[in-house]
Amino acid sequence: MVEQPGQPGLGADAVAAVARESGATEQQIREIASLIGTDRASILREARIMARDRSWH
Repeated sequence: MVEQPGQPGLGADAVAAVARESGATEQQIREIASLIGTDRASILREARIMARDRSWH
C-alpha cells in the first residue's frame, strides 16, 4: 500500500512498527490494511489472530 499525498494511509514507519509488535511481516500488514482499512488497533488485532492461527499448524 503506497501512501499518496492527501490520502490517508498507513505509512512505512507505522507498517514496520505494527509488524514488529504483532510478529507479522510488513507485507502481511499491508494486505490486512488493504482489506480492513488503516485503523491501527484493527490491523494489530487481525495480525495477532493470523500469528496465533499459524502457531496451531
